[in-house]
Amino acid sequence: MVETSLLVDANNHLGEGPLWDVREERLYWIDSTAAEIYSCRADGSDVKRYFVPRHIGSMALREQGGAVVALANGLHFYDFDAQTVEPIGDPESDDPETRFNDGKVDRKGRFIAGTMAYDFDRFDADRGQRPTRSGGLYRLDTNRAITRLDSGISCSNGPCWSPDNRTLYFTDTYEKLMYAYDYDIETGNVSNRRVFASARNMAGTFDGATVDEEGYVWSALVFGGRILRFAPDGRLDRTVPFPVRNLTSVMFGGPKLDVLYVTTMGRPMWGIPQKERDKGGLFAVRGLGVRGLPEPRFAG
Repeated sequence: MVETSLLVDANNHLGEGPLWDVREERLYWIDSTAAEIYSCRADGSDVKRYFVPRHIGSMALREQGGAVVALANGLHFYDFDAQTVEPIGDPESDDPETRFNDGKVDRKGRFIAGTMAYDFDRFDADRGQRPTRSGGLYRLDTNRAITRLDSGISCSNGPCWSPDNRTLYFTDTYEKLMYAYDYDIETGNVSNRRVFASARNMAGTFDGATVDEEGYVWSALVFGGRILRFAPDGRLDRTVPFPVRNLTSVMFGGPKLDVLYVTTMGRPMWGIPQKERDKGGLFAVRGLGVRGLPEPRFAG
């Protein structure tokens, strides 16, 4: 039996990026527009909060300690104890209308993250209004080199990999499309982008995503109040209703990697009212009958 429960009443403005670390057995997540990082134990206890200097799109833990954070002004290393950042680079420093958003680490220890347009007010996907396609998809190598992998993106979200490392899934939230790329795990290069799934006939749109050990893709349907599971061939396999309409991202975690952690949005956006009492909270979904895959740390 599937059970969804509020784990942490975080009241996040824009909760995002749940990340279960198997080494620490802790869950991390961010409040993107409040510029905060959170962590807690598997049961939601021992909540800790950290601050970053700018809007944060995503984060990943490092093998040598601390984290990589994708901020509005580029990629940085983060020291949790001092709560300070060390700049790595900003490939879009000449464009003040974009910021970094979602990102994850591949199984060779590289950080893959994309950018998004800041022009929120011109977005209404259900009415066909979309902002500029000025964002890109980037790879941060362990030697700190930053490489652009793709362009023409409105809102980068949901990077995750198939268990065999041959496919990178990636969402453009504003376009209501999830893509699949051929992924070369040895080089970190992408090719052959194609549409994997579309939300254009659905209420809501794709946001954060993860892949389970069977190779199925789980996506948070933001503004749609559902979690969707897609088969490797793009077929919609399962729909899980969710008590908050504006869920933002998903990640399997817990000691057995069988709990799906879900972040949500607490602030109203684009005139859409936020009426749920638990909006902005961190949730846990149990009883799905599947397990996730361990998330790697950045190797640089």
